[in-house]
Amino acid sequence: MTEKSGADILVEALCDLGVEIVFGYPGGAVLPIYDALFRHNAAGGRIKHILVRHEQAATHAAEGYARSTGKPGVVLVTSGPGATNAVTGITDALMDSIPMVVITGQVPTSLIGTDAFQEADTVGITRHCTKHNYLVKDPAKLGSVIHEAFHIATSGRPGPVVVDIPKDVQVAVARYTKPGPIKHKTYRPQIKPDPAVIEQLVDMLAAAERPVFYTGGGIINAGPAASTLLRELAQITGAPVTSTLMGLGAFPASSKQWLGMLGMHGTYEANWAMNQADLIIAMGARFDDRVTGRLDAFSPNSRKAHIDIDRSSINKTVRVDLPVIADVGYALEAMIRVYKARQHPKPDLTDWWQRIESWRAKKSLAFAESKTEIMPQRAIRALWEATHKRAPIITTEVGQHQMWAAQHFDFELPNKWLTSGGLGTMGYGLPAAIGAQLGHPKALVIDIAGEASIQMNIQELATATQYRLPVKIFILNNQYMGMVRQWQELTYESRYAESYSDSLPDFVKLAEAYGWKGILIEKPGELESGISEMLAYDGPVMVDCRVSQSANCFPMIPSGAAHTDMILAADQVTGVMDDEAKALV
Repeated sequence: MTEKSGADILVEALCDLGVEIVFGYPGGAVLPIYDALFRHNAAGGRIKHILVRHEQAATHAAEGYARSTGKPGVVLVTSGPGATNAVTGITDALMDSIPMVVITGQVPTSLIGTDAFQEADTVGITRHCTKHNYLVKDPAKLGSVIHEAFHIATSGRPGPVVVDIPKDVQVAVARYTKPGPIKHKTYRPQIKPDPAVIEQLVDMLAAAERPVFYTGGGIINAGPAASTLLRELAQITGAPVTSTLMGLGAFPASSKQWLGMLGMHGTYEANWAMNQADLIIAMGARFDDRVTGRLDAFSPNSRKAHIDIDRSSINKTVRVDLPVIADVGYALEAMIRVYKARQHPKPDLTDWWQRIESWRAKKSLAFAESKTEIMPQRAIRALWEATHKRAPIITTEVGQHQMWAAQHFDFELPNKWLTSGGLGTMGYGLPAAIGAQLGHPKALVIDIAGEASIQMNIQELATATQYRLPVKIFILNNQYMGMVRQWQELTYESRYAESYSDSLPDFVKLAEAYGWKGILIEKPGELESGISEMLAYDGPVMVDCRVSQSANCFPMIPSGAAHTDMILAADQVTGVMDDEAKALV
């Protein structure tokens, strides 16, 4: 075997791992790697580098690629500000369990700790926002570290891994040996469930009179087969299914067993079913505070089982009666096998479903229509009606538009809904859409955005233009940071401190400046034709849809309230929140 530079070892390792796309931005500390990529591609290599315009966008694009394809996203950035700019996306991936490997340049080993130009303690900075991180000081170890990084990022509960490579390690030479199957000394997640625990869980389910399947993003992460198994389990048991924001699409919204999303902006029937259930089976969900509301009032009379591959998530916030440590796909498969083997009859849940139907009758997602202004909910419904047969991939920014999209855009399939859940990162949607479009070149990819969030990474319009990506952006423009304004109205007596956008750009002209098509929709009668025009154009399109400025997102559970204390409309808002509740917003 011949010796190769560390940069060439890195590129060869990426090839061996099947990497096809790298999202990045060059800088001095990674120039040897970029030169190696250049030479690799000149020789007919298959790794495609996507030049973003900001390192944060590189991480979100990698997230979108990973979330939509199931493959790990790969990022390459330089030292110092390159690495620190990526921290937001790294943290976002950790919170939402997205498999991602971030390769960062570092100053030469001899200069580490000297405050050298563009030096930052990348390992120290990212220690608490990564699943694992490395500082590689020996080029001979670089290949094995890269393979191990991908193993950690993609196995167990997925997450981001950072590999920090000093510049002298990139140019030093060593031999590269492709490692065999990775067996980490300490990281060995439990994939398959304990059979005895599954039998106990199935007995609990068969005996339950008011069961609920509470599903989360872990179902999506477990792969398409897990979503299929969830649907089968729901069919043979007749139990209702609800989902967190991150789990949308794992169960079809068209099913009569679908309760809709639960939590702060979830449906009345989903939250009440959770409250009144006698058995909750949490699958790949983590009892987030936006789901539970006030903990001491959360489903007080139910037995709770929790299926999760991450044992640290068990009993973290809500005590459960039966923990099941396993990949949720394997757990679902085992549950179905045992349920059928024991020949349990389909439970009679007639009374339970009658109660659920009484909650559904509230029509909690209903909204007031208008003939003079576009209601944001109507805009989302119109977008769904025009596109759902094409099974589009939907990304979002963060805010009211994100919640309206979750409520009113009905998803039938997994991996079609890409959003920032745990971290709530404004600026996520556009780069995520770019990543998803690269992973699915022929798919319809739409970023549902707010006029505030879209400006966080607006420079990525150029990335879509450069790579001829037909991404669509659908802006719900209410001239406010909508969710901030809503909280200020409901919590701070309508003191709208700095939430109004007074100097918005002309989004149509801005789109055209970047080589996109711009469309303005101002009146309800223009909604259908404007969406049709967007879909008919085979390149990137930005739609500026002017919606009601005063519309609020309901239902809503006020912070500090129980998950049954839902506000269904503005006229139900009374009083002012106390300081303890304000602290939870």
